[in-house]
Amino acid sequence: MSAMIVRRWICCCLALGVAAMPSKQLPAQSPLSNLVPFKRVDADPNKSFRLTDKHGPWLILASTFAGEDAESQAHELVIELRRDFKLPAYMHKQHFDFTDTVDGINKHRQRAKMKYASAVKFDEIAVMVGNFTSVDDPGLEKVLQTVKHARPKCLDLSQNKATTQRFSGYRNIWKIYSAREESKTRGPMGAAFATSNPLLPPEYFRTAGLDPLVKQMNRDAEFSLLKCKGRYTVRVATFSGNSTMFFRDHEELDKKNGQSMLEKAATDAHRLAAAMRAKGVEAYEFHDRHESFVTVGSFDSDGAQQADGSFLYQPGIQKVIDRYKGAPKGSPGQGAITYEPHRENGILFDMNPTLIRVPRESLGASYNRER
Repeated sequence: MSAMIVRRWICCCLALGVAAMPSKQLPAQSPLSNLVPFKRVDADPNKSFRLTDKHGPWLILASTFAGEDAESQAHELVIELRRDFKLPAYMHKQHFDFTDTVDGINKHRQRAKMKYASAVKFDEIAVMVGNFTSVDDPGLEKVLQTVKHARPKCLDLSQNKATTQRFSGYRNIWKIYSAREESKTRGPMGAAFATSNPLLPPEYFRTAGLDPLVKQMNRDAEFSLLKCKGRYTVRVATFSGNSTMFFRDHEELDKKNGQSMLEKAATDAHRLAAAMRAKGVEAYEFHDRHESFVTVGSFDSDGAQQADGSFLYQPGIQKVIDRYKGAPKGSPGQGAITYEPHRENGILFDMNPTLIRVPRESLGASYNRER
């Protein structure tokens, strides 16, 4: 009997057994309680149940509140969802500021600083339901439908004189005039939708991440770029090699002095990074399937857009680019000016150093593998 059939058989027996047993006969701590397909949900009204980066990573945005009593009403909804619907609900506060100017395009199709129509600042409290491992979690859609059609007492406008729930009046009007019958059956959280945990970094939700082979190639490198803590770095020197899909392909490549071109590229990149480190330069090496390269620096931001539409790198980045970019050869009046790449220890650098994102493994992929 397969494991799946056994699990179904146990669930059926459990369901029949519970249905046949009067509720008053159920023991306080039934030995079958561990087989119940959901966890008990804490609904202590004295707890705040704030959202953290440990929840999710995918959740359902059930409702939002803004105003003087927003936090207390959001907390009331969280407790009711936990107590009466057995849903793990959380609160999350977000600040919005629409008083600053933003970059935009005016009626003449020119870049211009623009203002929001309503210059306001406010806090919004979101109530989120969750702990889903992915947006494709089979339980997410089921819970989403439950939330959309639920009718919590704390959101019943006929019982409450005032509410801070966002767009509650608009939703009631839209439901009355909606042509869709399904929409008319939805409750006050009928606009709920799935979303990612706002407290997790964007890198978490990258689906591709690093190639496992590339990660293996860089894991033990002395100055591995994977150890760089910044978001950006400047690529200053590139070493080309033959493309390979697997390590064993090295033996089949044309070799020079006992090394494949790919191996030589990796060796040269390491030697350059080591020489630069010896001079106090924050250099990194990176190796992939077809080349190796060296970068300099670790930066958390890249720069800023200027009023004229141009982009200006932050000073640290520009300093690295200027330090290692190609320089003009010759002087005016002696014919056309040519450029030659920067050179150190007999190694030629890239003519135009480029800013790149530091490669990262997908945090989401790591999380799912651990699960």
